[in-house]
Amino acid sequence: MSTNYNSNLFQSFSFNSGSQNLFSDYASIKNGSYARLLKAYYGRGYDSDSATGSTKSRSSNVLEKLLEERRNPKVSEEVQEANANLTSGISSLRGSVSTLQNEKTYTDTENGQTAADKVVSAVKDYVTQYNNVVSTAKQSTLSGKTSHVAAMMRSTAANADKLSEMGITINKNGTLQMNESKLKATDISKVQELFSAKDITSYGSTVMSRLQFANAAAGASTTTTDKTNNTPGSAAASLKADSELLASGKLFEKVKDKDGNETYDIDKILATTKSFVSNYNDMLDAAKFSSNSGVSANLSRIREKTAQNAEALKQFGISVDKNGRMTIDDETFKESDMSDVQKFFKDYGASIASSASLVNYYMTTQANAASGYTATGAYNVQGSVRYADFM
Repeated sequence: MSTNYNSNLFQSFSFNSGSQNLFSDYASIKNGSYARLLKAYYGRGYDSDSATGSTKSRSSNVLEKLLEERRNPKVSEEVQEANANLTSGISSLRGSVSTLQNEKTYTDTENGQTAADKVVSAVKDYVTQYNNVVSTAKQSTLSGKTSHVAAMMRSTAANADKLSEMGITINKNGTLQMNESKLKATDISKVQELFSAKDITSYGSTVMSRLQFANAAAGASTTTTDKTNNTPGSAAASLKADSELLASGKLFEKVKDKDGNETYDIDKILATTKSFVSNYNDMLDAAKFSSNSGVSANLSRIREKTAQNAEALKQFGISVDKNGRMTIDDETFKESDMSDVQKFFKDYGASIASSASLVNYYMTTQANAASGYTATGAYNVQGSVRYADFM
């Protein structure tokens, strides 16, 4: 078969979706690329000028089949199974990490089981679940999830020396291998420190962060506006909207009460402020484990701005605890001077909205950077990193 024929055909037979590609397919029919391919396929007996009605009919059927498969690509049973296993595997691995972050894992139990035995068992389960996720991800087409699995693998590679000290090494294909004897000889405090939930930069925290994002991610994209997913992007976007409303004068426009007097709509202002507090906490919870520098930097700005204004917030019944999370006392807020609330949020709200917008931007940009598998079969994640890098 002519190389030019192949080139013309598969250049038009793009792997991108959309109607433009279908027009390209029909253009291939018109310019003869398909016809030449079919001629080579059927052999010398095929003649576009003198073909029999039967051959023409068969050619037409083949073309329609090609176009139908192009419009509605089929996913093999193996891939469907891999996608399902990846989803369940991520959930199981999150459970394994949670066990290693639980302080009870590092204490002896009343039934005679030592903390050391519990740690060895927990690490063995972690290695098993981790390997299942890595192996399944390489067969999956859920790029929204596999992009975060690849990020998890990078975190593991970055902690290779610390893992090695406790008997865990990284294989060429990215899976883990455990030396049980070496693990048993390791001080369990080192394991607890490596997986610490209190340290947001620990290996365990970064892995849990990637798994949380992977769990919330959809098949082809992790972008979402559904707050119930509790992803940094969705919570930050909602926080931005609330902050902008509190910073604007519109929310504080006075209305007439039943006696005809102009007053603030306190219930409306309170509802928006409570939504602000809720979204603020949701964003902190979802984004605090992120390894994205843009997310981390803007999250720090938000924390700093809030810490600087903690006393002012307290006057309105909004308290900030040691972890940076907020709570609001409805009655104290209602008794506050709404003009003071407006003046405060004009600056503070605008500042939070700006940083929350950037948290949303960096999170969704990072998520959308994953484009799945390339035409050569390599896995492309965030512009440059591939699973092949771990093989």
